Amino acid sequence: MKFRPPGDCPNCGEEVTARARACRHCGATAEAGWNAPSGHEGLDLPDDDDFDYAAFTEKEFGIRNPKRPRSRKLWPWVALILAGAMVWFAWGWVFQQ
Repeated sequence: MKFRPPGDCPNCGEEVTARARACRHCGATAEAGWNAPSGHEGLDLPDDDDFDYAAFTEKEFGIRNPKRPRSRKLWPWVALILAGAMVWFAWGWVFQQ
């Protein structure tokens, strides 16, 4: 049986409008036979729970526990300088009047 809109999508059951080329809910199309795209069945991919990001980065990039970037050490100094500048301007404004 060939599906033609309008009607319920054979893949997800959502309503497909009259001149739709694809289901708005699941993306099934007439070219794909109104079936869900099957991209990774049978590829033997690991489960999300089994993935160790630290081991992956060490294996792929040779990076062990990366140190804190230098830019993070800079921000407390920037904040201190800005706070000092604000106090200096406020002090000058108060005593100028």
